[in-house]
Amino acid sequence: MIVTGFILGIVLGFIFQRGRFCVTGAFRDVWLSKSTRWLNAFLLAIAVQAVLVQVLTATGVISPSAPQLAIAAVAGGSFLFGIGIVLSGGCATGTYYRSGEGLIGSWIALGLYAFTAAAMKYGVGANFTEAARNNTVDASTIHGTLGISAWVPVIAFGGLVAYLLVRQSRRPHNPVAQLAPKKSGLAHVLFEKRWSPNATAILVGAIAALAYPLSQATGRNSGLGITTPSANVVQYLVTGQADLIDWGVAFVLGIIPGSYIAAKASGEFRLRAPDARTAVRSVFGGTIMGIGAALAGGCTIGNSLVQTALFGWQGWIAFGFTFLGVGAAAKFFITNNSGTRTSSVAGAGVPRGLVQIQ
Repeated sequence: MIVTGFILGIVLGFIFQRGRFCVTGAFRDVWLSKSTRWLNAFLLAIAVQAVLVQVLTATGVISPSAPQLAIAAVAGGSFLFGIGIVLSGGCATGTYYRSGEGLIGSWIALGLYAFTAAAMKYGVGANFTEAARNNTVDASTIHGTLGISAWVPVIAFGGLVAYLLVRQSRRPHNPVAQLAPKKSGLAHVLFEKRWSPNATAILVGAIAALAYPLSQATGRNSGLGITTPSANVVQYLVTGQADLIDWGVAFVLGIIPGSYIAAKASGEFRLRAPDARTAVRSVFGGTIMGIGAALAGGCTIGNSLVQTALFGWQGWIAFGFTFLGVGAAAKFFITNNSGTRTSSVAGAGVPRGLVQIQ
């Protein structure tokens, strides 16, 4: 049954690549250009997932839960994670899908992210992580703390997102020029046409909700996650513990081939080697990502997408502090050093600091 995780990973990797879906770009655009276009799309993905998950929960199909809030670990870890994803040039999902596109710098960041997450969860940092994660307060979900129905925050948040999208639609928007299509029909839509952020977000939110019943069917009562499965891959390679290979591991192992299929079919796959500065940043970024995500109990998927849809305190606090971490890193590493400014992850083309290998 865990093969469903691999299949879902392939599908989501394809969507991530074609939709250019990466939270780093969404957060970074707010700080650098005051653009909320991708942030609104990310909020839409949360809202779609929240509604579907609540329907599945109310009908007894799934029984998700939010962890007790370890506020210091979540805040500190998420802030570190925000810094790390700017240095790496992509969040956890962005690093995975850009690895499938052939970005060697993302390979470096992804390897160190998985390695340091494993070290913090199972190795030299395990005691520190456990102590930080066990320092909790008596709170798990926002509606639980307030003593209200889960539908209240779901409906309120859905209304807020609808307002933001309507407001955004009324702003003047300069469409991106596109070349004359070479493909037609479904092939044009899948491999050539530029996907809109909102359409991509709806697909991501729906698939994130679908992950719950598929994962639960294998005995794993959780939704999408990147950090723990990535750490489990490293731990399995070191120890050979077969029980570490679960639905979540199968899911993350599917993202890269899914992204590769999308990039190859759309003509966007190229091996691109980073220059020395970008490579060093990838090393530090991946390392910081792994440490921060382990302490926070998740990354921009496990926390900022999945736990937010459950209206868990951990998810929304992680969202806020990751956003602040991205802002601090954008200010220090991009705004103050215009020579290293890169285009948004949501854009196309080869970012600065990369050398395309023919």
